[in-house]
Amino acid sequence: MRSPDGNVRPAYADFAGLLDDLSIESLVTKQVAAEELFRRLGITFAVYAEGGSTERLIPFDLIPRILDRAEWELVKRGCIGSPHRARQVGLRPMSR
Repeated sequence: MRSPDGNVRPAYADFAGLLDDLSIESLVTKQVAAEELFRRLGITFAVYAEGGSTERLIPFDLIPRILDRAEWELVKRGCIGSPHRARQVGLRPMSR
């Protein structure tokens, strides 16, 4: 969300404004609510170890990763370079 110099990255400018209006307690409450919803809906995965499996929540970050156009193009190029990776993220290579 922040660049190495500590400034908010342009892609996060609007979102940072929303976060400024929330307290840490509010963010923690929202994170707990999201985790409870995931648990209730069964958005979990099994971790198999000695003695059986353990259900864990799918990792979830309340603060999204926002990519600017240049960052997205880099991700897209990496995915399109491999049709298998492209399918994994739902991209279809464009014909030229």
